[in-house]
Order: sequence, then structure tokens, then C-alpha cells
Amino acid sequence: MTVDRHLDWPNCHNARDLGGLPTADGGSIRVGALIRSDCLQFLSDEGVAAVRSTGVSRIIDLRSRGEVSTFPTPFTQDPIALHIPLSDPADPQDHNTIVGACIEMLELHSDSFAAALRAITEAPEGAIVVHCYGGKDRTGVLVALALIVAGVPEPEIIADYALTKTRLAGMLAEQLAAEPDESLHPEMIEYRDTRPESLTAILRHLDTTYGGPLPYLQQAGLTPADLTALRARLTE
Repeated sequence: MTVDRHLDWPNCHNARDLGGLPTADGGSIRVGALIRSDCLQFLSDEGVAAVRSTGVSRIIDLRSRGEVSTFPTPFTQDPIALHIPLSDPADPQDHNTIVGACIEMLELHSDSFAAALRAITEAPEGAIVVHCYGGKDRTGVLVALALIVAGVPEPEIIADYALTKTRLAGMLAEQLAAEPDESLHPEMIEYRDTRPESLTAILRHLDTTYGGPLPYLQQAGLTPADLTALRARLTE
């Protein structure tokens, strides 16, 4: 049975529940356990009500400190909000692909990835929302790691990652139309295109450098008990 995981949050383009994704042992991700989204800063009042109707207990904002201070969401000052940036203005900017940017993020901020996954486990009972701006690179990589820990097969994880391309297609079209210098369009597309092969390349980097995503997370500070607790939190 196909599960419609799309969430209709007014002024959000890329909100979806990860519930229903299968795990390799025959289980699945629980509905209402983990929700991924683009930025909540544009939510209408109806959108805020829709978020709260999910029974959300924690909203993890992965944006930089500058993004959060300049573009707060309706939840930024709410007790359920937790800010764990996965990037820093001091980070080198010498990458020219989304794959390079995500690998650099993994290398520079492994402690923050570990902290964000631990925050999912330690959140009060209820739904956990994870978001950045577009919900593609920072959110995409963190969610992929969470799903790997939960035992979701890689093809399912990559298929979910690729859904973002369709969800953000309208936004990309508007951004391209607003940029008259067409020589910049290929780079704009590159950083907004969640091709399946992009996440595949990111995961292969973890394989070749660390022996896989799980050893990477353990080196980042997560214990086997942390990983077991995260899987229990997300699955049924």
C-alpha cells in the first residue's frame, strides 16, 4: 500500500512525514515520529496550527546562527525549538557541488550531526520536526543518517531524498526566472537538485573514509546505546 507522506503546511513546500518507510527487518518508521521540512519561517497562521496539530514535541533547526537571527520562524523562541547549526560562516567555501558541500559539512561538523541525532532520541514524546532552509542538503543528510540508523534500506532513503527535487521545482523555477544572468543558472540548479546519485556519492564517502555511516557516527560521539535508542524511537 502506498502511503501519502506529504504534509500540507501552508507556505511550506517540502514537508513530509517519514512514517511508513520500511526497515530491513520487516518493520517501518512510525507515522508521526520524524518529519522533515523546508524552512518554517514562511508559515502562515494556518501553517503554524498545522504543525502543532501533528503533536510536535521538538523542532530542530539546522540553519546557521545568522539565518536564525535574521529569519526567525514562528517557533524560534518556543520552548519546543532547538537550534543545532550544521554550518558556520567560517567554513571554507571552496566546494562547487552539493556533494562537495555536504561532505565538507560532515567532515567539519560531525559533533553537530551527533548532537542532532541524540536530540531526536531525547525529545519528549511526540513528533520531531527537522528543517533547514530548503530541507535538502542539511536536512537531507541528517535524515538519511537517522534512517540508516533505523534500518531503512539505502534505496528507500535515496528515493525519499530525491522527492525534494519535485517538491522544490516550483521554487527553483521562480529563482531562475528572477536571475537574469543565465550563466549562473547551472550553479543554482546544482545546489538545489537532489539527484539520487548525489546522496549515493555522499554515502560512499562515508564508506570509504570511515567504513560506513554507523562508524562515522560512533567516531562523532554516538555510542552503540545511542544508536539503539534512536532506532527504537523511530521504528515500530
